[in-house]
Amino acid sequence: MDHEKGNTLKVYIKQYLNRYKGCFALVAGIMIFYIFTLYLCGVSAADIRYFAGLEIVFLVVSAVFCGIRYWYRLRTVKRQIRDYMQGMQTLSDTEDALEEVYMDALEQLQNKRQEEKGAYRNQQREMEEYYALWVHQIKTPISAMRLLLQREEQKQTEDETVGMEKSVLYDMQQELFWINQYINMALQYQRMNSGMNDLVLEMVSADQVVRTAIRRFAPIMIRKKIAIHYEECREMVLSDEKWLEFVVEQILSNALKYTVEGSISIYMEDDWLVIEDTGIGICSEDLPRIFEKGFTGYNGRSDKKSTGIGLYLCKQIIEKLRCQIRVESKLGKGTRVLLHLMKEKLPVEKIVTRL
Repeated sequence: MDHEKGNTLKVYIKQYLNRYKGCFALVAGIMIFYIFTLYLCGVSAADIRYFAGLEIVFLVVSAVFCGIRYWYRLRTVKRQIRDYMQGMQTLSDTEDALEEVYMDALEQLQNKRQEEKGAYRNQQREMEEYYALWVHQIKTPISAMRLLLQREEQKQTEDETVGMEKSVLYDMQQELFWINQYINMALQYQRMNSGMNDLVLEMVSADQVVRTAIRRFAPIMIRKKIAIHYEECREMVLSDEKWLEFVVEQILSNALKYTVEGSISIYMEDDWLVIEDTGIGICSEDLPRIFEKGFTGYNGRSDKKSTGIGLYLCKQIIEKLRCQIRVESKLGKGTRVLLHLMKEKLPVEKIVTRL
């Protein structure tokens, strides 16, 4: 810290001397000329030394006064520029032509910056609106395809000789389900990046959230013959039901993707909601990075469908909800994801502050 202050002082003194060196040289020249004139006029050496001493004292005092004034003005201008760049105040009147030139240039740059920020915000808003529209529009043909597959399944139930093979039908339904999940992930990602303005904290039934997620994945579990062990969670938690449901669904989705056989268990452990699977597990070297955006790790490289976005979104949403998430895993044995949810109802002022 002292070293930095010393460097700052050196820079300041150098700037000050560079700016006023012409003035100092002029004043020193006039003083030397005056002393030389006194000498030519026959003034005694003692008087010349006296006048020279006075002039030196005057020069030093003037230099110190100008230096203090320059330092004060420099700090004032820096503060004004910082506040102006942050939009806190307008630029004040300048004291000389040089400052006026700099202030004019700064104002032009700031205006250009504001225009570019406005254009960027408009572009971002248009892009977000387009993505939201695209997601909603693409859900229409997906819903139509789901109805067609259900109709095909009904035909098979009525007459086994009609329609496509049952295994193909199930595969198509499963792929359609995952397409819908990825689209929902894209929609939530877009909403989160736009500020999560629809976040509403209220007392939510953890049991209802978990059951909704299980029902959504039930056909895939049946198809893959993955058992689900669920111990009822009789907890009321302070959260946003829609966003919490998305987090639970993402964790269940990962558990299903990486569990070839075995089971998925959901239960409460102390104050933590635990979602545990008997899947392939996660490498120990990958664990510290699983919440990074776009990180897929060893499992992601083996599963080409992995995006590295799901757990990243979960982490971001959990932090917005002021909760906690952690992952425990052993390669080849399975993974435990633990969610610590808020149970206490906060005052309105505190909720607003946290959001």
